[in-house]
Amino acid sequence: MLTKISRLVLKKKNKSKIVCLTAYSKNIAEEIDNYTDLILVGDSLGSVLYNFDTTRKVNLSMMIEHSKSVRKGVKKSLMIVDMPFNSYKSKSQALKNCKKVMKETKCDGIKLEGGRKIIEIIKYLTQFKIPVMGHIGITPQTVRGKFRYKGKTDLEKKNLLKDSKSLEDAGVFAIVLECIEKKVSKEITKSINIPTIGIGSSNFCDGQILVTDDLLGLTNTKIKFVKKYTNLKSSVRNTVKKFKLDVKSGSYPSAKYSY
Repeated sequence: MLTKISRLVLKKKNKSKIVCLTAYSKNIAEEIDNYTDLILVGDSLGSVLYNFDTTRKVNLSMMIEHSKSVRKGVKKSLMIVDMPFNSYKSKSQALKNCKKVMKETKCDGIKLEGGRKIIEIIKYLTQFKIPVMGHIGITPQTVRGKFRYKGKTDLEKKNLLKDSKSLEDAGVFAIVLECIEKKVSKEITKSINIPTIGIGSSNFCDGQILVTDDLLGLTNTKIKFVKKYTNLKSSVRNTVKKFKLDVKSGSYPSAKYSY
């Protein structure tokens, strides 16, 4: 049986591009909510907010607290929460933690990284009507060494196609394709009946997602697929410089800003 979120997302397959961004707080969620279809509370918050060198250091309590904040800023979009590393190692653990996340954050769905290796866990979750988004290609929770895009070899292509079909059969409502070669991402998108959300996987996908801090120019990332739409770092520096000058000169706070 399809969940509410599954029906909403499936309607967009082959009809309109799905717009997705990340948020880790109410303030950012409020500003992007009118323009997004999905807002992901991603475990990317580990590197963006905590300067972790891997998402594996993010834990369940971090995800829950940030998701509670984001929920307060989301009125229109569907809110998805990443399940962090080691929070879904078994069927029972996955169900317990996913229920906890959904109850405490009031999110619309959760996202798990992996293909056929975790397919039995995903089947188990969907049987209990947990709305699950899949994630294949580069999976940051398990990647080792330098990031390298997937789908270069025939074997990788074959495995990615099998993973996507298995995830669809298991009941996921959409799949994130991260850093997958464009011809392969196109073939995956055409071969399944659920939406694909690309990140570094070409415009053949049904939608796109980026880390909001990246597109705002708040991070120093130089990843190929990241387009920086503005440079907020520069704006922040200029604004703080003005504040410093006002404080040093004594012009702030003036009578207008004093009781």
